[in-house]
Amino acid sequence: MSGTRRRRSFDVLFLEPFYGGSHRSFADGLKEHSAHRIDLKTMPARFWKWRMRGAALHYFDRIARPERYDALICTDMMSVADLAGLWRNRMPPVILYFHENQLSYPVPSGERIDYHFAFTNLTGALVSDRVVFNSNFHMESFFSSATRFLRRLPEFRPAWTVDAIRAKSRVIYPGCRLPAAPHSKDATPLVIWNHRWEFDKSPEVFFDAVDRIASGGADFRLALLGENFQAVPKPFLDARRRFADRIVRYGYVEDRTEYCDWLRRGWVVVSTAIQENFGISVVEAVGAGCRPLLPNRLSYPEIIPESRHDSVLYENTDELTGMLESILTAPAPPDVEELRRHVARFSWEEVIESYDALIDEVAR
Repeated sequence: MSGTRRRRSFDVLFLEPFYGGSHRSFADGLKEHSAHRIDLKTMPARFWKWRMRGAALHYFDRIARPERYDALICTDMMSVADLAGLWRNRMPPVILYFHENQLSYPVPSGERIDYHFAFTNLTGALVSDRVVFNSNFHMESFFSSATRFLRRLPEFRPAWTVDAIRAKSRVIYPGCRLPAAPHSKDATPLVIWNHRWEFDKSPEVFFDAVDRIASGGADFRLALLGENFQAVPKPFLDARRRFADRIVRYGYVEDRTEYCDWLRRGWVVVSTAIQENFGISVVEAVGAGCRPLLPNRLSYPEIIPESRHDSVLYENTDELTGMLESILTAPAPPDVEELRRHVARFSWEEVIESYDALIDEVAR
């Protein structure tokens, strides 16, 4: 920090009750790169509904002296309001980080939104000192969903809560661990899927496009990466049978070095998500030299430079299929150097100053 005032290092308690996927990546990255002392307390990434209701009780029982910390970071998978009620005047100043929220998160077909969890996010944001979202898209979808949600109350609607939360909210992109640049690509085009194996990533749309391209005779391989927290979804079970001769990797890669090696081998990374508030997996793949093909919605137009929207963002499955086929039948991997330079701004080395400044602001 040459040329600026030396920053004091604070003691920060970070509670992450859903330590997996993007939550784990964010927590580990912040702890590793922050100039502050981060004490990370985690719970396994399963039973998310029980985490939202019960994690506060777990941490209340396990953390004897919360008042010794200068600041507290919580994520959206727990009730910060419950914890504040339990700890009372021992509660450190709070930063609440929203990876996702239960107001705008889509629900599977046949299910209905559970409004108890929506209230958990709202009351948690109200009792927090600062609220941080991982993209502008996410922040605006939260507030528009909250406004519609509160109108559902039959009377005594607390519409004031939206303005109260917005006044202390900001956007800070999550830091990403970007792989080193690839030296070469596989000779046979490799398609990367490195998203969660869940309904909100619409894997059936992806496999439909792959099936149509395979029927046309294109030569390519598939690496189906990404984390799966419960039973393997049916689209992946079907894909393992249908594309057995093309799949070179099926399942989550725990080892970070091996995971990055797969990304560097890839020609293209595809998303068909109906829910994405940032897109760490896409940024990682682009950083490794993959050409992204992404739906023209959610956070994707925000993380891709506008000059590349036409060549990266698609409107429907037909357009996705055509763009993907064009890449897979090209004589050489696409040049993504401009995109690699663009996503470098999401590296931890670039964003950590914003997080440390926020902690400094709250802790003081």
